[in-house]
Amino acid sequence: MKKIILSALGFFGSLTAFSQMYVSPNSYVFVNDQFMFVRQDVNLQNNGNLFLRNNSQLLQGTTGSGANTGAGKLSVFQEGTVNNFQYNYWCSPVGNASALVGNESFGITMLNRPTGVTTSVPATILATNNYNGTASPLAIAPYWIWRFVTSNAYAQWAYVGSATGINAGEGFTMKGTSGTDATIAQAIENVQNNSGNRQRYDFRGKPNDGNMGVAVSAGNFTLVGNPYPSAIDINAYLLDPANAALINGQAYYWEQVAVNTHTLNQYQGGYGVYNPVTGIYTPAAFWSYDGYGSQGVPVGSGTVYQRRFSPVGQGFMVMGTASGNVTMKNNFRVFVKEGVVNQSQFARTASANPAADNSEFFPEIPNVAGIDYTQIRKGTSPYIRIHAMYNNSGVRPTTIAFLDSATDGFDYGADGRSPSGEAAEFYYILSDMPHEYVATAVKFDIDKRIPVGFRCTAQTNFKLQVKDVVDFDVNQNVYLHDKLTGIYYDIKNNVFDMTLPAGNNTTRFEVTFKNTDVVLNNPDEVAESFTVYQNNQNSMLTIYNTLNKDITSLMMYDVTGKVVIEKSNLGRGASYEFSTSGLSDGVYVVKAKTKDNIDMSKKVIVSRR
Repeated sequence: MKKIILSALGFFGSLTAFSQMYVSPNSYVFVNDQFMFVRQDVNLQNNGNLFLRNNSQLLQGTTGSGANTGAGKLSVFQEGTVNNFQYNYWCSPVGNASALVGNESFGITMLNRPTGVTTSVPATILATNNYNGTASPLAIAPYWIWRFVTSNAYAQWAYVGSATGINAGEGFTMKGTSGTDATIAQAIENVQNNSGNRQRYDFRGKPNDGNMGVAVSAGNFTLVGNPYPSAIDINAYLLDPANAALINGQAYYWEQVAVNTHTLNQYQGGYGVYNPVTGIYTPAAFWSYDGYGSQGVPVGSGTVYQRRFSPVGQGFMVMGTASGNVTMKNNFRVFVKEGVVNQSQFARTASANPAADNSEFFPEIPNVAGIDYTQIRKGTSPYIRIHAMYNNSGVRPTTIAFLDSATDGFDYGADGRSPSGEAAEFYYILSDMPHEYVATAVKFDIDKRIPVGFRCTAQTNFKLQVKDVVDFDVNQNVYLHDKLTGIYYDIKNNVFDMTLPAGNNTTRFEVTFKNTDVVLNNPDEVAESFTVYQNNQNSMLTIYNTLNKDITSLMMYDVTGKVVIEKSNLGRGASYEFSTSGLSDGVYVVKAKTKDNIDMSKKVIVSRR
């Protein structure tokens, strides 16, 4: 048998002599720990194979539609991260292999179990009533293979099963396998087929290439992904002008808790949000679900992953803003191996390359577009991460990024919309958008005020706290300001804790970076003349009006905003007294308004200790 073994390749710029690739029948090309660049199409004839091993990848420079052909097959490995009860979102790098020119559809019958460095056996496709895949022998449950195109409801998932019915560029769901498989296909790589909840699959088929469009529509999600046997720069995909005209600028990644059940109302999961302009991934909030797929109570939160470069096989959701086809292009393809240090993770926390890399810029990255990555900073924008806890249970991670180019309105690729309508939500409010955002970008100013909302369908306890400060001043204070009561809650060093009634409060709260603790624009002498004293021994509130201002209204609020004392037209009296014997212990705010439109606010503490 003829063979070509490639153990070292230069960057694609040095391969200008190669225009296309032809592998004759019964021959193969073997690429180990490297990349191959082909300027045009790949032609794999019958039993002609291209083996990508040990993190090897294929880059192609075709523009327009893919033109690969032949009944021979490319083979590339990728590992899932879940057991037989949880989902990964996938996108196949290959399709059916035939003499037809161009990309073809994919089905799970093209998945194999590696047995050697070039050998594999087809996976067993179980009956549709068998829900549990296994690692050894590799068996896949087709019941869990679904697509999601221009849809917004759980009932709109489209069943695929074992059919070859997944178009090139479309994503699909697949559950993992139970058990382990200690087989190591390539000794030098030393990776087991399944060391536990990490099933390795051998994708075999015609390599996808060129433009692949997938339908999107306004307000709906579509499951797409990386359709190539190489990594892609997700920033290039999301920021491509043609794509930006059709989607909202984020990629949404499914994360799920290992609950070890197929029962829908016991699932726990959610979507993390990646924003390309800031480079920040906001982890998922985990929710429970009912039997119809509707979200229930919050139960936890997800993990921070590196998302800049999507590895082979990675699936993710995009949300449409207009009808059309969002397009994957060869220009987005890069050679980046998986690993935290390389900002490329399928969905795992361990680095494929544990060596530390503290450089400010990316190393040289082979890519199709000819981008000089050594001129691109590889970090994220500075940011703070604020966690909101609902009813002492689930956590909603949110992020505020600091970006000099940011506006108070919507900034494409920098502001991240909440992926769905949960039963409760803490979110950021943009001046020109009606939606809820769990990630936002602002231009930092010490006087900046960021409006936030609290929404809940039933009375909910909210706790808020800054959890992470990244590349930002660690000494900078952060507050949640209650504009109704005037209280500034220090959420950098303490926890905001308040129970709110059902509803959607969009005007009461804001995040600030300093605590004025007085009503703005009040003359100092007026503020000093208005004195409030809480006599806890006698359960009496005393108010001194030393300038004898004409007080038209006076209200006392608890921290939830409930009015506990309300008086009007008090006149110009020098002092007033009101009983507080019926009030619970806690912090209260007294607010008064005068006839000449001066507002005054003071805090008091009611205590019987």
